Amino acid sequence: MKIVEKTVVQMHYTLKSDEGAVIDSSEGREPLQYIQGMHMIVPGLEKAMVGHDVGDKFDVVVIPAEGYGEYDERMTQEVPLNVFQGVDKVEAGMAFYAQTPGGPMQIRIKSVGEKTAVIDANHELAGKNLNFAIEVVSVREATEDDLKPFEHHCCCGGHDGDHECECGDHGNKENCDGNGGCGCEHHAEHHGK
Repeated sequence: MKIVEKTVVQMHYTLKSDEGAVIDSSEGREPLQYIQGMHMIVPGLEKAMVGHDVGDKFDVVVIPAEGYGEYDERMTQEVPLNVFQGVDKVEAGMAFYAQTPGGPMQIRIKSVGEKTAVIDANHELAGKNLNFAIEVVSVREATEDDLKPFEHHCCCGGHDGDHECECGDHGNKENCDGNGGCGCEHHAEHHGK
């Protein structure tokens, strides 16, 4: 079976830098599994997987725009060292998680001065080509259970009472009826209902 939209793919991979250094590899581990078309892997690699079959071995070079993005200097910032509470010695290369409006984001320490440090919120592979060696191990059609986590629901009112509104800040959990009604003033325009 060839890799097409909504197939479950298992693959072995080795990721190298342009200089040939191994960045990551599935060697000695279980193969990586993902569902084609569900944006679980970087876009450039997902595109390159289409049409391949079990046993195929091939190389893919993913450019930054289709990988982890271009390096953006605006995502660096100088901060006072005292923001790193509980850390004895702040050093370049250390990684931390910062709380942002979009959820936790990993930041790295780019450099350290006497009283300040420069933090970097770019992905560590931003601006770099991703050189993959791929081996397709298995391909099968995705089941309903495989796809369930990717379904779009507004105020689905799950069985556990967890009402998640996808209408942004406009939704109102208190008004959720569990059947797609969330009291959101923009419900119709967001969901065509």
